[in-house]
Amino acid sequence: MGSVLLPAIGIAVAAALFGSLVFQYTTPQNEISPFLETEKKCEKIALEGYKMHLKYPDSSPDELPEYDRNTLLSLDELWINDCVNRLPAATVFDIIQRVELDYFSGE
Repeated sequence: MGSVLLPAIGIAVAAALFGSLVFQYTTPQNEISPFLETEKKCEKIALEGYKMHLKYPDSSPDELPEYDRNTLLSLDELWINDCVNRLPAATVFDIIQRVELDYFSGE
C-alpha cells in the first residue's frame, strides 16, 4: 500500500507544479491594473475639470462664458461616462485625491 501511495503523491505534486507554471506563463505579466489606461485618461479629465472649477469656484455653469461652459459640460460628460461608470468607486476617489494633491504640490 505504501509503495502505491508514495508515487501517487509525487505525481499529484508534479501535476500541481506543472499546472501552476502553465497558469503563470499564460497570464499577462505586464499589466498591473486592468484599468490602467482608463485611470490615466480619467486623471487627465479630472485635472482639466479641476482647473476649470478653480478658475470659476463659485459659479454655476449658466454664469460661465459659453466656451468655458461647453468645455466644462463636455468634461463632466466624459468624467461620468468614461470614469465613474467604468471604474470602481475607490479608484475614482483615488484619482480625485491624486489630482488635487498633484495640483497643489506643483507637479
